Amino acid sequence: MKHVSELLEHLDLEKLEVNLFRGQSRSIGSPRVFGGQVLAQSLAAAMRTVPDDRFVHSIHGYFVLPGDVDLPIVFEVDRIRDGGSFTTRAVKAIQNGAAIFHLTASFQLDQPGYDHQIDMPKVQGYEELVSYEDMAEKFGDQLPENIRRILNIKRPIEFRPVEFLNPFQQEKYEPIRNVWLKAKGEIGARRREQALVLAYASDYNLLTTALFPHGRAVDHRDLQIASLDHAMWFHRPFRAEEWLLYSIDSPSASGARGFTRGNIFTADGKLIASVVQEGLMRKAK
Repeated sequence: MKHVSELLEHLDLEKLEVNLFRGQSRSIGSPRVFGGQVLAQSLAAAMRTVPDDRFVHSIHGYFVLPGDVDLPIVFEVDRIRDGGSFTTRAVKAIQNGAAIFHLTASFQLDQPGYDHQIDMPKVQGYEELVSYEDMAEKFGDQLPENIRRILNIKRPIEFRPVEFLNPFQQEKYEPIRNVWLKAKGEIGARRREQALVLAYASDYNLLTTALFPHGRAVDHRDLQIASLDHAMWFHRPFRAEEWLLYSIDSPSASGARGFTRGNIFTADGKLIASVVQEGLMRKAK
């Protein structure tokens, strides 16, 4: 997918029955379904059963089985609760009769209240950085083949990493990563589409940050890496077609699992979302 309009079309699920929807998959270089895709599609299914005046404020998901990118996914929505201010939905994503992903999402009416946030970290601005595509174009012939292949994947999101990772050495880094991101193209003013795009983008660059202290920041070929769970909170309205900073760190890795978290800011420093994920990280058998 080269444009965010293709992503939004991909997230526009086919309605099969009340509370039942079907979506398709697109490969991003792996035979497994990309976690950000099934996350965003599950959220899209939940949104189809929620009144328009309620906006998602949190999602919690578990990746149960690897998804097959060649098969459709059926999304079954359970209408848990419709309250005065909050609406709760559970979504089961199914392939071959088995759940591959489970999502709980909470929606809320817009309401006033107390307001505070942490400061955005001081990092290099997006204007001075290059995207993954630019790296592949400028340095492709000099890069290892596996790195070049990853950089050349067509994405609906542009990413500009702040920190430099040496592709030729298995160097160790602090478990901190900052990446500027922006949707390629216009999304429109609807908050639902904005949330879907950001949910999709939130699964990029996250789990691999836990590999930084172990000299595996770049080359993952002999590793088994998979998301186990993913939680996200939407704090304030935003536009995903404008530059956002995804500030990620990994406080811990143990027991073949890496734990990562991230905060997403607008370019002028407004905190708009927070993300937490744990994933499987171990040598491939």
